[in-house]
Amino acid sequence: MEPDTVVPTAVETDAEVMASVEEGPTDSFILADISQDNAFVTMPLDEAASLPAWR
Repeated sequence: MEPDTVVPTAVETDAEVMASVEEGPTDSFILADISQDNAFVTMPLDEAASLPAWR
């Protein structure tokens, strides 16, 4: 059986990544690389994985 692995990608060493929750009619989870313009991902907070689920 072939292992299910992912090839590591190159990572910028001086990147600054932050996460935030934006409250509003629909609460949103935002993950952003603040060292780059327009480098962010948003999703409804209800769909974001909790920290224990990421482990």
